[in-house]
Amino acid sequence: MATPHSLHHEGPQKPPPSTTLPLRQHPQQQPQPTQQTVQALPVQPATGLRYPSSKKTIYDRNINRSKTAELSRAAFAYLFIEMIGYAQRRVKGVADLEKRLNEAGQPLGHRLLPLLLHRLPSPPPRPTRILPLLQFITTTLWRHLFGRPADTLERSAANAAEYMISDNEPLVSQYISVPREMGNFNAGAFVAGVIEGVCVGAGFEVEGVTAHGVAEQGGGEGGMWPGKTVFLIRFCAGVLEREEGLGKGM
Repeated sequence: MATPHSLHHEGPQKPPPSTTLPLRQHPQQQPQPTQQTVQALPVQPATGLRYPSSKKTIYDRNINRSKTAELSRAAFAYLFIEMIGYAQRRVKGVADLEKRLNEAGQPLGHRLLPLLLHRLPSPPPRPTRILPLLQFITTTLWRHLFGRPADTLERSAANAAEYMISDNEPLVSQYISVPREMGNFNAGAFVAGVIEGVCVGAGFEVEGVTAHGVAEQGGGEGGMWPGKTVFLIRFCAGVLEREEGLGKGM
């Protein structure tokens, strides 16, 4: 039997050797799932616009930034030929193809009218008479699109509602070879659509604007202007009545 003296030791007692045991975590002390530790980003509704890193779109640019910019003819020819090929695969005849090109040019005319009026040194009001409108088309619009004015502007002697704009060398026909099976196809139908868009956007309703090839000096490839095109504009009767009323009021 141990006595009290057997329990007494001189000097400090050494602690018993310790053994490191692995800690067992309670299931409730495990890290929380990642969805609670990561902040969710706000989801923006789809607007159809692609925003660059600067958060600015084309509508934030200066409207006169591209006033003097020019597009190379090679780039224009490539895009225009591809547009004709795209439309040609979805039509059954030449008339349908020209109609598609005309419809493709109309929205461009709608947008060019306010843009070009704004860029003039002293922006005038929108034209209210036929002649000022056609002069705007043959000068300001033609210079913006082709770098030069149209060649002639005439009024039909047989029909007061018809006006004709002539272009001896239309840019849209210079890089296109029309096969025989396509008959009298004229790529100027796209420009005719631009003219129609400008007229309708200015408040001048038209029955239609069509493009017609008229070769001079004997016609064919040997003529002086083998690609000459006449754009025929037919205004509605209401436009002529308004024109007559404005003429009497002056």
